[in-house]
Amino acid sequence: MKNYFLLLFAVLLSGTDGMAQIDPDATRETKALYKNLKSLSQKHILFGHQHATEYGHGWNGDANRSDVKSVTGSHPAVIGVDFSGLSGRPEEEIAKTKEVLRKNVVDTYDRGGVTTAAWHFSNPASGGGFYWVDTVSVAAIALIKPGGSHHEKYRQILRTIADFAGSVKGRDGQLAPIIFRPYHELDGDWFWWGKKHTSREDFMDVWKFTVSYLRDSLHVHNFIYAFSPDCRFSTEAEYLERFPGNEWVDMVGMDDYADFGRDGKYNLEAGLKKLKIVSDYAAKAGKLAAFTETGLETIPNPAWWTESLLKTLRAEKMNLAYVLVWRNDTRSPTHFYAPFPGQVSAADFVKFYNHPYTLFEKDLKNIYK
Repeated sequence: MKNYFLLLFAVLLSGTDGMAQIDPDATRETKALYKNLKSLSQKHILFGHQHATEYGHGWNGDANRSDVKSVTGSHPAVIGVDFSGLSGRPEEEIAKTKEVLRKNVVDTYDRGGVTTAAWHFSNPASGGGFYWVDTVSVAAIALIKPGGSHHEKYRQILRTIADFAGSVKGRDGQLAPIIFRPYHELDGDWFWWGKKHTSREDFMDVWKFTVSYLRDSLHVHNFIYAFSPDCRFSTEAEYLERFPGNEWVDMVGMDDYADFGRDGKYNLEAGLKKLKIVSDYAAKAGKLAAFTETGLETIPNPAWWTESLLKTLRAEKMNLAYVLVWRNDTRSPTHFYAPFPGQVSAADFVKFYNHPYTLFEKDLKNIYK
């Protein structure tokens, strides 16, 4: 009888995992990444940095370099890239961008690291780039949904993304999995896809079409789809207000700078409460959870890594796959979110790195197996 119940439990657990990942035809490596992130998040969290290996504080394009590696000896476990350059530019420029991006993703995969892709998507129906500009931008979500005036243009943009997704083959001949995070911070109003500029129904329709077209029509099977609003919620219901449904999302996340020291204002208790909402929902729905963006620009707090970030992450039981901080600009003396040698928080970051809870690229073993 005991063996029967153990077998039944295993079958139920297997079924839950199967439902949790929304692409039944995901590549073996993508399924393994999903499974291993879920397992690792029970006791650890991967550290990520946006554009970590593309450029950093005072440098650009150096091989096998990151500011994080310069401080700790290891690249971040998660490398953030951006699909922003795959549309809204001349074809020759898009082609060059794709090749640089392809090499970055493949190199990360070959080293055993993880890639997540944000999408600062230039408005396909107007100027203004990805930000909302009152005198320029148009509310394009309604225009790119099925039946909209710019829907065919949107399909073409997604075909470009699909073409890129099929190009990222590693040394082993397999496609590198990518955590794809479209339409992030959707509850704000600073991007053209933000809450103020589109209806709830249109947003969810576009999300569903995006996943369906990439997965089912264009046969992209190396994406894990992440839903990541900003931190403008205090309940699960508010968090899920524009959530398209469990069958359309693999990972739930949150971007939160406001509670972690931005403009000198800290509300770590509020940040923790929101992370707990995300983590608890993921556990209930069988999804992955992540702290998809955070950070403190210029990191003036010398103990921010251990006293603000790490303490919050460990204050309650949460299963978060990764935490990612934003980019280090090449030219700006102040726009950076990870330390570099000599930066005031570097010593504390080494403590953060050495903590058994945090994982960096060197700590990852066979994450695609």
